[in-house]
Amino acid sequence: MKTRAVIMAGGEGSRLSVLTVKRTKPAVPFAGKYRIIDFTLSNCVNSGIFDVMILAQYRPHSLIEHIGAGGPWDLNRDFTGGVRMYTPYKARAGADWYEGTADAVQQNYAFIKQSQPDQVLILSGDHVYAMDYDAMITFHRDHAAELTMATIRVPQSEASRFGILGVESDYRVSSFVEKPSRPPSDLANMGVYVFNLDALDRALWDDHQRSDSSHDFGKDLIPRMLQKKRRVYAYPYTGYWVDVGTIESYWQAHMDLLDNPPPLDLSDRGWVIHTRTEERPPVRVATNTNILNSMLSDGCVIETGAQINCSVLSPGVVVRTGAVVRNSILLTDVVIEAGAVVERAIIDKRSRVGQGARVGSADEKSGLTVIGKNSQVPPGTTIEAGVTIATDVIDSDYPGLRVKSGQTIQTKRQPYEI
Repeated sequence: MKTRAVIMAGGEGSRLSVLTVKRTKPAVPFAGKYRIIDFTLSNCVNSGIFDVMILAQYRPHSLIEHIGAGGPWDLNRDFTGGVRMYTPYKARAGADWYEGTADAVQQNYAFIKQSQPDQVLILSGDHVYAMDYDAMITFHRDHAAELTMATIRVPQSEASRFGILGVESDYRVSSFVEKPSRPPSDLANMGVYVFNLDALDRALWDDHQRSDSSHDFGKDLIPRMLQKKRRVYAYPYTGYWVDVGTIESYWQAHMDLLDNPPPLDLSDRGWVIHTRTEERPPVRVATNTNILNSMLSDGCVIETGAQINCSVLSPGVVVRTGAVVRNSILLTDVVIEAGAVVERAIIDKRSRVGQGARVGSADEKSGLTVIGKNSQVPPGTTIEAGVTIATDVIDSDYPGLRVKSGQTIQTKRQPYEI
């Protein structure tokens, strides 16, 4: 039986602040060398699914460049599937910007049903996890389901962020409510679905014809299937899974990878996370450095006397003499100049922290500091915890040598569109 995977990768990801100003959420770098979408793509190929569609919308340029023809995931195929990218398009009728997750699938349904797959696996491109979809598809078939939803237990205090299910003893879904203010349980929807093709066709067309629908799987389509007594089942997942949809969850997911042992093992040769990598030289570490519990990617340069603790450094990061980096995430080609101190911060690509500057705070109650792409922190400047520095900010954009907690610094010039 044939399965086609459809990855939803259109998210604007506004809760990721400046990290998604110039890229869609699935294209945000993660864990040094990866992009967030690499985890979903790798789950597909590791599960034996090589027929993959990606539905993109918001700023897809970085994502398109990263995916290319799909070679790193063994998805550069023509006759046995492969990966294909679809974006919204204008047509004489019936096509426009996606109004919701179900609408995105509906607009591309003519492509989805080509070659008549038996099941359609609908996935989110902005989750970090390792999951064998083949086991879920087997569960789906064994239960003669029309729709199977992957589920996970979450802390009751966080349950209001998710769609919450009620299930019977045979795993059949008896109730579902999207992001309830008072969650009736802790069993959450992961946004991973297996549909029979004919069931998906009926549900999408029914939703498409309703003018009062927001055309979303969680808000509209799934509750309606339950109202009609369709065979909807919950697949229990017990591994590590996180929706890195906020700055806090993005930072925490990186810190999780530094646990011993980590809840998600990136070194597992039985479940490789594939990605497109640049040609970078080996890491170079000078004398008298102190590097503890951190991840360093290819091309990093750590100069004499630098200290790095509980941090993740992406390719090409330079930490100069005597600089200190703690509990932070530095993306590609960031430079931390001599004597600077960076704590509990996320710094995007090609940004620079000037000599002797201080960014962030060790105080966990003070919030994270975030610096956007291509931005600079002037030498000697103090950036307090909870500050946001937008993209393309230069020295002259700062009002002084101290930026207080809660402030946002924007560029006064036309930002670069790369």
